[in-house]
Amino acid sequence: MCGVVGVAGNDNATEILVHGLEKLQYRGYDSAGVFIDSEKGPDFLVKTTGSIADLRKKIGPEVQGTSGIGHTRWATHGGVTIENAHPQFSDDERFFLVHNGVIENFQQLKNDYLQGVKFHSQTDTEVVVQLIDKFSKEGMSTKDAFNKTISLLKNSSYAFILMDKKEPNTLYVAKNKSPLLIGLGDDCNVVCSDSIAMLDVTHTFMEIQDGDVVIVKPDSVVVIDADNNVVEREQFEVDVDPSDSEKGVYPYYMLKEIDEQPNVMRKLSKKYLDENGTPVIDEKLLDVMKNSDRIYIVGAGTSYHAGLVGKKQLETLTGIPTEVHVASEFAYEKPIFSKKPFFLFLSQSGETADSRQVLVNVNKDHYPSLTITNVANSTLSRESDFTLLLDAGPEISVASTKAYTAQIALEAILAKALGEHLGDQRAQDFDLKAQLSLVAQGMQTIVDEKDKIDEISQDYFVNATQAFYIGRGIDYTVSLEAALKLKEISYVHSEGFASGELKHGTIALIEDGTPVIGIITQGFTAGLTRSNLMETAARGAKTLTIVRKSLAQDDDTFVIPDVDELLTPLLSVIPAQLLAYYTSLNKGLNVDLPRNLAKSVTVE
Repeated sequence: MCGVVGVAGNDNATEILVHGLEKLQYRGYDSAGVFIDSEKGPDFLVKTTGSIADLRKKIGPEVQGTSGIGHTRWATHGGVTIENAHPQFSDDERFFLVHNGVIENFQQLKNDYLQGVKFHSQTDTEVVVQLIDKFSKEGMSTKDAFNKTISLLKNSSYAFILMDKKEPNTLYVAKNKSPLLIGLGDDCNVVCSDSIAMLDVTHTFMEIQDGDVVIVKPDSVVVIDADNNVVEREQFEVDVDPSDSEKGVYPYYMLKEIDEQPNVMRKLSKKYLDENGTPVIDEKLLDVMKNSDRIYIVGAGTSYHAGLVGKKQLETLTGIPTEVHVASEFAYEKPIFSKKPFFLFLSQSGETADSRQVLVNVNKDHYPSLTITNVANSTLSRESDFTLLLDAGPEISVASTKAYTAQIALEAILAKALGEHLGDQRAQDFDLKAQLSLVAQGMQTIVDEKDKIDEISQDYFVNATQAFYIGRGIDYTVSLEAALKLKEISYVHSEGFASGELKHGTIALIEDGTPVIGIITQGFTAGLTRSNLMETAARGAKTLTIVRKSLAQDDDTFVIPDVDELLTPLLSVIPAQLLAYYTSLNKGLNVDLPRNLAKSVTVE
């Protein structure tokens, strides 16, 4: 949530910042702003509610400078107003600050240190910048005032970029829990929440750790750790073509990302399976997992749903008991662990705050961990013992599609690798390379039927107030994800249910015209789910089906190709993704940026 950008020492600073904010729109926001310092001339603060396009319109040709900071805000403290938009500034307008995160003790700090100070917003962030100003007026340098303020922040998350008008080409940077990178350019240096924001400036980035304070100038970057030592942090190259994050001919990123899923399957197969179909997975990882007595999968939202599928794959192919936990609950309601637990974290961004909190606790207890993520060098990736990358390419739309299917495919590869390492016969017999090829072909077949799905969305969903997905076993897990996709971008209240549970209360919600979609891919429960659909139809529901070809009947709505039951979620979810897309589109909504939501949830 939120995004921050900064640039030190570039004559094109204004455009770099605004373009960077455009690249960070996927994170979710409701207002935006920039502060530009021209060093020898005037400085400019421009803020707006609404879109980055609105911000562009407010930036006149005179708004130019060599350094600056920018921000996309997702409201936490205070409403969506220009006053609450960032950058926030001190009362004397010397200091300007952008912030991603939450200051837990802001009210206490305000009461203890800032009595009598005039405030211009309702934000927790303004307390920070006013504190820096207070300490500087007491004789501290900007660096010391920044450090002093940070030392007072308790149990808080932050990614800060601070500018002092008396040092116009210097950025003061700090992070705790929230993602932040330093970009190293040829003639300038930059700061960003996500490397994608600055790929037009540089492909070389430096990771910084929690507790670091960084002083960024046009020709230097100095990192000071939590013990006040100057340290070197690792640099890395981001091998991503900036054009990968463009929509191209597509009207929305979500549709582009749905269409990219067949190729993602092929890329994963090529990367992680050799020509004989043998998984190419680090043997050290497999040894550690082999010695565990239980696997704990941790995720949030869509990643949690992918974990539910992974549980079935791992238990089937390895025989190791596997649990799946919602990260936000697991972080503070720790269950009783087995004697030799292993932790698997699923996160598209690798920055999910709730999952990161679980990992912090896991590392304190010295338990082994693996992160499966789409973003190299992300926080979860750096802090886990092992990482497997999805390599799905940038996923910009808030509603995750290709990351979900990539996670499931990579979980299957990991399960096969571990099963073979354990000598499991089912894993040895599982021709995953051939199956993923069938999955890619099947995905292509489904996405080529968009027109049919568009028509169904108009007939069944655009005017619906609620909808239900139902299924059993692995189909139930897909029902949860399918319902999430529909509700988050079309605002149709939708839920996924285990179909056998309908008669235990949920069927009371069925009214005339309520869409109910049954997912049927498992032979041993197909008849039961069909019976449950008939029960809803008898009460007025408009029923649809997503059915595997070998189980199909003449009147089924969507028939998906046959693949191994462990991989059916990779196909059964595609019609649901497209139904959500077209329902949102046909309702005239912003498909990629649904209200109140953010792509990368970096606050707990």
